[in-house]
Amino acid sequence: MKIGLAQTRFPHSATDGLKIVREMIDEASQNGCHLICFPESIIPGLRGVGYKVDEYNHGFQSKALEEICHFARQVKISVILPMEWEDQHGLHLVAFVIGNNGEILGYQTKNQIDPGEDMYGYVPGEGRRIFEINNIKFGIVICHEGWRYPETVRWAARQEATIVFHPQFTGEVNNPDFFNHAMVCRSLENNIYFASVNYALEDQQSTSALISPLGERLIVAKSGTEELLVYDIDLEQADLVLAKRFNPHLLKLI
Repeated sequence: MKIGLAQTRFPHSATDGLKIVREMIDEASQNGCHLICFPESIIPGLRGVGYKVDEYNHGFQSKALEEICHFARQVKISVILPMEWEDQHGLHLVAFVIGNNGEILGYQTKNQIDPGEDMYGYVPGEGRRIFEINNIKFGIVICHEGWRYPETVRWAARQEATIVFHPQFTGEVNNPDFFNHAMVCRSLENNIYFASVNYALEDQQSTSALISPLGERLIVAKSGTEELLVYDIDLEQADLVLAKRFNPHLLKLI
């Protein structure tokens, strides 16, 4: 399966975010991608990271989702679309999964919220999901989850996901080695592909990357550069050996 990881600019507005998504989907389609993934909350943008973000508008979010579903069906590509999404429990960070027929296959909520995000009104979701496209199972972990809660990735691998997508935002940080090496750890400790998708940011020290089940950095985006990373993954490499050997019974208190 050929995947596209879209390292995009941070949107100037919700409308700009929708424009970015459409442009990158079109580019991915022209490159023969079967699936494209975007950074965390590409519509309308992520709050609390130093950029102006439009007030939440559920009507706009719903129409944007509908438009991307229609466009995905037109160009025959599947999409992982991270967005803000409000329900009866509050404002969530989610990633919708859209099939190449335009059907919404479900969404994954961000369940482990960074402590710094509490003040911006985000609330954690519940439950984890596995998605399947072209007979390939995959999971999604959103930013902080993949960095600080490796259990979220292990859970997906235990459900036979051969690739985990990681929509995220990581700007200028004091310890970029942590983030770059964490991607490799999430891959190697489960023997899966790990696809991390960041924005193109000023002074960026950790960028979008695809890591193989053997811990190889297969493709890595340039710092501060808008680009679509494209790679045809060989799923036979993802044997999930270490994930399958995990024995949860050894964690029992005795």
